[in-house]
Amino acid sequence: QVQLVESGGGSVQSGGSLRLSCAAPGLTLDYYSFGWFRQAPGKEREAVSCISNRDDGAWYAESVKGRFTISRDNVRKMVFLEMTDLKLEDTAQYYCATDLPRCDGETMQQYKDLGTWGRGTQVTVSS
Repeated sequence: QVQLVESGGGSVQSGGSLRLSCAAPGLTLDYYSFGWFRQAPGKEREAVSCISNRDDGAWYAESVKGRFTISRDNVRKMVFLEMTDLKLEDTAQYYCATDLPRCDGETMQQYKDLGTWGRGTQVTVSS
């Protein structure tokens, strides 16, 4: 089982920025898409973004489109999430995934209930 280590979370004021990182040093397969999910207390886990392993094409939830940017580094086996113009509703525990079979909205909606999650990294946005 691949170990996932998320980092980069913290507390930030509305409108601020954070850059999340996810490392999967034990990953041996290079054909999976990477993605980010989040979950706030008492709320359903939410798909945030993914990036394809084939052409670096990306998918974003409508709630974050235009504010978040996903990227990956296959050599370092890492995926990143650059978050700008953060809003109160972005407050959540953020988790990464490195074994998505593809990157699209349908896959992300299915995976959010089936994936195996690490500890995640907390993002807290205040006014």
